[in-house]
Amino acid sequence: MKSLAMCVCCLAVSKATIVGTMEHALKTRLLADAARRAGNFLALSDSSPVFPAPEPLGALARFSEDLPSDPADPESVLAHLDEFGSPAAVRYDSGRYFGFVMGSSEPVATAASVLSAAWDQNVALPVMSPVGARLDAIAARWVCELLGLPGSATATFCSGASIANLTCILAARDALLARAGWDVRENGLCGAPPVNVVASEEIHVSVLKALRVAGIGEKAITFIETDELGRMRVDALPETDSMTMALLQAGNVNTGHSDPFIDIIPRVRSSGGWVHVDGAFGLWAAASPRRAQQVEGVHLADSWATDSHKWLNAPYDAGIAICAREEDLRYAMAIDAAYLKTDSDRALMHLSLQMSQRARAIETWAIIAAKGRSGVAAMIDNNCDLAERMARRLCEGGATLLAPVGLNQVLVSFGENETDRVIARVQEEGTCWVGGTTWKGERAMRLSLSDASMTEADIDRSAESILRSWHRTRM
Repeated sequence: MKSLAMCVCCLAVSKATIVGTMEHALKTRLLADAARRAGNFLALSDSSPVFPAPEPLGALARFSEDLPSDPADPESVLAHLDEFGSPAAVRYDSGRYFGFVMGSSEPVATAASVLSAAWDQNVALPVMSPVGARLDAIAARWVCELLGLPGSATATFCSGASIANLTCILAARDALLARAGWDVRENGLCGAPPVNVVASEEIHVSVLKALRVAGIGEKAITFIETDELGRMRVDALPETDSMTMALLQAGNVNTGHSDPFIDIIPRVRSSGGWVHVDGAFGLWAAASPRRAQQVEGVHLADSWATDSHKWLNAPYDAGIAICAREEDLRYAMAIDAAYLKTDSDRALMHLSLQMSQRARAIETWAIIAAKGRSGVAAMIDNNCDLAERMARRLCEGGATLLAPVGLNQVLVSFGENETDRVIARVQEEGTCWVGGTTWKGERAMRLSLSDASMTEADIDRSAESILRSWHRTRM
């Protein structure tokens, strides 16, 4: 009887071992198949339209909206995803995508993303992922060093600049109120002293959204006039005090120019106020010796928001919130629970809005490890040089440059009633993709050069397409 029981037990263990082996084999096959399919997708980047054509967009209907009732073969699911998903993906890595502010993905970052996805690490606490915690701490320090920020600065990774702005604004709000003797954690906001916000009239909408989420409405904001480049006018800055939160930006989303930090930040801080800089892409100018003067004095701020997934070309998504003093960030973000106790002085759940979170820093670590300081600077400089080339080519063709090129942004007009028609025709033609905006009351074509793989050939080919489209709209 005892022998029979042992045999049954052995059979159960053997069955479990077989099932486990089969699951690992399936994972391995799926990852290998996914890598092969991803390689095929990337190989077609140059010959494919930047934006998917109508046929593959229509084929997205093949993704049924009906909830499946039964399991399906995972390999067939992956094949279905590739067959109908890949042709409908926008080619940010084409070298000819100029919409919004969209970086592509550095090859080493794409590969690191695949590997870290297989690791599937949760970095809420260092004990949950020693490797994730180590790489996060290194990447955070490297980012601060590249950007020339104070040695005391603490960076934490999040989903994007929207959340990075929110994180820093919450830290600013709580710090200003704490200095005034009000503990937000204990008292909430009802009855709290008012926080007065001073912001550029060109401040990004994500900052306004962050203020709203932080409980600060537009009536508390004093919007400051900007000059012809979209920079806050120093002479329009009002008196500030110890309850002032000043919101500046590095890299105007239309012109690429930055607020005059060196003239504004010391003035606000000397009155006891807090200065936050939204530098989603423009803050990376500080990483280039050739462009750093465009953000002179930015290191004097109290907090900064930026992205790795824009100009550093990390995969989506990877934002970074940075505070000059770790205690301000920790005061706003730390939580307390018996089962989450830690002795670590860098537990990410105490430095960010999230508890569970993927190891976003790994791709940023991989890019900086591969490129080094000089390689990151060269990437920034290349996009800026190419932006100047694009502006020159378009102006030689008759377009009107609406603002001198600031970093990697180009702003042009083709005439009061022509610009939107040109944009639509360019998008339809497919050689490149551009977007529109309104600048100082005038419709404009806006080109953002954030893809590290862009070349002079991409610029020339795209400029020719844009000018050809303009010519056809006038026929």
